[in-house]
Amino acid sequence: MRITQEGKLLQLTWMPGWFPVNCYLVVEDQELTLIDAAMSFSVQGILRTAAKLNLPITRIVLTHAHGDHVGALDELKKRLPEAVVYISERDAALLRGDRSLRQGEPQTPIKGSVPTKISTKPDILLRDGDTVGSLSAISTPGHTPGSMSFLDQRSGALIAGDAFQTFKRTAVAGTVVPWFPFPALATWNKEQAVASAIKLAGTSAAVLAVGHGNLLKAPGETMKQAVSKAQMQLGKEGR
Repeated sequence: MRITQEGKLLQLTWMPGWFPVNCYLVVEDQELTLIDAAMSFSVQGILRTAAKLNLPITRIVLTHAHGDHVGALDELKKRLPEAVVYISERDAALLRGDRSLRQGEPQTPIKGSVPTKISTKPDILLRDGDTVGSLSAISTPGHTPGSMSFLDQRSGALIAGDAFQTFKRTAVAGTVVPWFPFPALATWNKEQAVASAIKLAGTSAAVLAVGHGNLLKAPGETMKQAVSKAQMQLGKEGR
């Protein structure tokens, strides 16, 4: 496991060279917020890092319900029974293994590794604009119907789940990147993904932190370029 720290944000990375999977610890005054639960084998690395910081993990916040973001959730909740679990109201259904689409949603199939054996039930269902510690929740559907991103109001760090990737190339969810196409292949709806990426590009984030890839400082121009490429691809597909 690799640890990268940028201010009060710690990125924990497994398999960095070929299939990087990230989760994040956000340092608050007297506690930690864990964003995403990575893979089932990530439990010890997460707990060891929190122990070195000498702060308790009091919140587990999920950007979305794909398996590589919730894999350690049940074991973490077992070890940290007091930790409050957050997920969007929409992706709470995916966390239960329910791939059904709702009325009014684009009827494109939900893709990716939706879990079927997660027993943990979320404590708080998030909506756009909610506050979690220092984080502001931003609804960013596209990769999944209920994907959410989180902006640290103190530092401008933007934790965006799979709304973007930075491994191999910075790209919007749904845009295939050669040698690492997996986030794109697991994306539910490209049009919504682009709309969410535009929304995130407008946050003037100081750091972009994603599920797959390194932290990106001063990401504004790179995010805008990724959006432009995604828009061009959508235009070609629509012809």
